[in-house]
Amino acid sequence: MNTTVDPSSFPLAGRTALITGVSRHRGIGLGVSRRLAELGASVFVQHYSAHDADQPWGADDIDSVRAAIRSALTPSADFGDWGLDLAEPTAPRRLIEAAVDAFGHLDILICNHAQSGGDGSIFDMTAESLDAHWAVNARSTLLLTRYFAEQFGPIPSGHHLTEPIDERSTGRVIWMTSGQHEGPMPGEVAYATSKAALAGITPTVAAELLARGILLNTVNPGPVNTGYLDEEPTDRPAEVKQEVLRSMPLGRFGLPSDPARLIAWLVSDEGRWMVGQVLTSDGGFSLR
Repeated sequence: MNTTVDPSSFPLAGRTALITGVSRHRGIGLGVSRRLAELGASVFVQHYSAHDADQPWGADDIDSVRAAIRSALTPSADFGDWGLDLAEPTAPRRLIEAAVDAFGHLDILICNHAQSGGDGSIFDMTAESLDAHWAVNARSTLLLTRYFAEQFGPIPSGHHLTEPIDERSTGRVIWMTSGQHEGPMPGEVAYATSKAALAGITPTVAAELLARGILLNTVNPGPVNTGYLDEEPTDRPAEVKQEVLRSMPLGRFGLPSDPARLIAWLVSDEGRWMVGQVLTSDGGFSLR
């Protein structure tokens, strides 16, 4: 096998990435996984099909998802995956350990997973619904980030950067938020709360991660049609979706490839000047 890789063609060659929430052909997770694989990265993904099976759009065959990622890998890159529920308190640590065992070290962490369903207005909220979204969307993301960062050596005294880091040898973390900081999200209080927590804590965690040479940014991908914006099946009224579509400046919903391009840029050398930001990639949706 020819393992010689042209760095100009494959800027992520030799780097390893863990991407969570990769279980559906139309999902952002698969779009990101394929994009990073095309750029040369070795890719380890987490999936949990039981969650998708409970949604209106249903679950996809995981073997076909695996095949879609493998087909995008460069010759020198590797692939691995594991299905587990990130709501379990020990799952983040076990997932990082599995990915490190597979690749030896992780350079990139992309927290794409999310809890869907079981939401509602403030008047529908229960401790159980709030805790379910918090556990998956916020708690597991923070814990995954912790265990990922622990690969990069001990924390300097005071959690502060003591000397300049090598900007071409940094770890990268990407979190995913939603559009609650751009406007209201009626009927999605539990989801929006958990995602708003990530956007809000981004500067603090980014500052702490710098001490280990890791760059964190958070991405709001906007209304990307991963199936939930189809006419059927659906979990929201058709008139709401049509209203949103009419307000899209480019005349369409986002595709998984749209945020995937931004994320791939952020984790590449070209994106190394971006640190601690919450970036919106929504085709002008927030400007409507």
